[in-house]
Amino acid sequence: MNEVLHSIGHFMINGTHNGVKMDPESGLIFSPAHFTWMDTDFPAGTPREGYPIEIQALWHSALNLLTRLDGKKGEYDWSGLATRVRSAIMDLFWLDGKYLSDCLHAEPGRSAKEASPDDALRPNQLLAITLGAVPDPLICRQILASCSELLVPGAIRSLADRPVKMPISIVHNGRVLNNPQKPYWGKYTGDEDMRRKPAYHNGTAWTWPFPSYCEAWAQTYGDASRKTALSWLSSGVELMNKGCLGQVPEILDGDFPHTQRGCDAQAWGVSELLRVWKKLGG
Repeated sequence: MNEVLHSIGHFMINGTHNGVKMDPESGLIFSPAHFTWMDTDFPAGTPREGYPIEIQALWHSALNLLTRLDGKKGEYDWSGLATRVRSAIMDLFWLDGKYLSDCLHAEPGRSAKEASPDDALRPNQLLAITLGAVPDPLICRQILASCSELLVPGAIRSLADRPVKMPISIVHNGRVLNNPQKPYWGKYTGDEDMRRKPAYHNGTAWTWPFPSYCEAWAQTYGDASRKTALSWLSSGVELMNKGCLGQVPEILDGDFPHTQRGCDAQAWGVSELLRVWKKLGG
């Protein structure tokens, strides 16, 4: 297992055959388009080529694991790299003292410092808290305050209902389907390519990232806040009593009344709800 983990670390640093590679200056990981969980690529509903925030949080977590395995021995200074990643996140992703940019947009070969940070308010930044990439409690509180705008009962919206400075254009067969300056799309209905895919990660509420908000809240505010976090998390139980009984749906409309959509029983929604419920002592 150690050999596999070291191999992953090595190729993340030096580059993979499909274009994933560490920026040597910042320590951040470059990701080609549609390589994250927001992977709708026809039409390009979530253009996130560059340095997505959750990839950096996962990379930071992997570096900490490799540090524990190797200590100060080995080919790479894993601990030093983790420190660089933490610093780069605060230097390059932190927007106006409110929340983290969702992605530093860049073409292959362009450094993170040369990339363009978007101002899309999305829930992916919560992993930077839960995985320890942003340890400052004051900053974590501000991120949580911003992300509270995304919450719906049992789920969290994939994009805030607000204008953006960096346009998000969804183009299908040469036609722009959305309003790039106000890309929020609150209902997951209609034709798949023309309406549902554009909505999928641009306002649709997802169940799997929602428990991370509750986890981040308890992690930031401490043990005394666990009951509050569990109260929010319990709104996911309501979803289990509707639709496919005992299961959690994939998505909900971002707009009220937040109708259940997509897959009726989604494994990562169920598993994340259970994982955080147990972690919080529910």
